[in-house]
Amino acid sequence: MFESGIVSVLLIAVVVVIVLSVFFSFFPVMLWISALASGVRIGIITLVAMRLRRVIPSRIVNPLIKATKAGLGLNINQLESHFLAGGNVDRVINALIAAQRANIPLEFERAAAIDLAGRDVLQAVQMSVNPRVIETPTVAAVAKDGIEVKVKARVTVRANIDRLVGGAGEETIIARVGEGIVTTVGSSDSHKDVLENPDSISRTVLSKGLDAGTAFEILSIDIADVDVGKNIGAFLQTEQAEADKRIAQAKAEERRAMAVAQEQEMKARVVEMRARVVESESEVPLAMAEALRGGQLGVMDYMNLKNIEADTQMRGSIGKPNENSGNDSKNRD
Repeated sequence: MFESGIVSVLLIAVVVVIVLSVFFSFFPVMLWISALASGVRIGIITLVAMRLRRVIPSRIVNPLIKATKAGLGLNINQLESHFLAGGNVDRVINALIAAQRANIPLEFERAAAIDLAGRDVLQAVQMSVNPRVIETPTVAAVAKDGIEVKVKARVTVRANIDRLVGGAGEETIIARVGEGIVTTVGSSDSHKDVLENPDSISRTVLSKGLDAGTAFEILSIDIADVDVGKNIGAFLQTEQAEADKRIAQAKAEERRAMAVAQEQEMKARVVEMRARVVESESEVPLAMAEALRGGQLGVMDYMNLKNIEADTQMRGSIGKPNENSGNDSKNRD
């Protein structure tokens, strides 16, 4: 009997614990008491309704307590709607408090829009108070004298709260500054001018209004390092000379090939002409025989022709240098 009583008491205790745990998990009584102690008037039914809307009450009540203590004058519906939209309520409240302390005009709707846009609104407020330094990569530019100049700059920026939604980011700032450096160095007559006055780059680039359409306000552009690079002009001239040389060689080779072709053509013509001469000479005896038979050429005429040919050959042999006599004279010496 005694043991059955103990078992009954234990069962009742377990049931009471389960009921209380379910009650306190569904009815956040401690959170409600904490809100009341902080001066936030909120009903327990409202907290239960949050559970039904799948909203974590602590994600709403705790930021609301901070906002009330800071005197922001927000209500629970604003925070709950931002939470249901996928925003970070706690970060928005921290950003509003930081902006209030720094005398930066920032409303809840603007901060919520910045947060929903994917930007860190608290970091933006902190950057408005404490500007950030963006260091650009080394930018290589060529002056008019062909010398390469390598420039590295530091850009001091401050977040522009009004342009955080839809404004360009740091990559755009870096790209625009790099473009300004290339333009400024490229318009310099000599690389020495850039080395002597590096602040001219800062003044020229800063005057271009590079922060237009971005989420930042450029405060200053400082040149961190300036180095002299390669002689790009000489390199390009060397490449051009090499290209001209190759073109000239190709044209010379073309002319040589044409000359060789013309020479071969002339040789072919000479061979053809010689063949025609030989052919014509072979027809001479036939023509003479035909003339003798036909009575057009007499015997005496033929003998005179032979004498003339013999005389011509003799005169030709006399006119040619005697190679053998030259060799004999060399042997005698």
